[in-house]
Amino acid sequence: MKSYVTATAALFCLAAPALADGHASGDPAAGEKAFKQCKSCHMVADGDNVIVKGGKTGPNLYGVVGRTAGTADFKYSKDVTAAGEGGLAWDEASFVAFVQNPNDYLKEATGNDKARSKMTFKARKEEDAVNIWAYLASVGPES
Repeated sequence: MKSYVTATAALFCLAAPALADGHASGDPAAGEKAFKQCKSCHMVADGDNVIVKGGKTGPNLYGVVGRTAGTADFKYSKDVTAAGEGGLAWDEASFVAFVQNPNDYLKEATGNDKARSKMTFKARKEEDAVNIWAYLASVGPES
């Protein structure tokens, strides 16, 4: 599994220059549909402007694009906070890898083989994760 995560990380590093301009490569409309599986735990709201009314089990995902991991108003696992303190800011590559396997991603990102996330959900398809990122980018603040 570690080699899979390493290979995925390497692939995303190669793709990073193409994604660095802040544009998402997925389909926001498909991402809005796929986000329905996320809203049981996550909301998307800019203050009183609620874009997606969802749960509060997970952090509000408004403005996640470019946000340092573990810095929104939420009680994160110590490992997510450590990843943010180590420089992890959410971009398409890190978000897609994280939502497909949060614990394995954190283990790789932090170098701690016991790292854990509070997020138990895993996106089954990479395409869904990419599209969810595109949707979140489309409803977030202008960058």
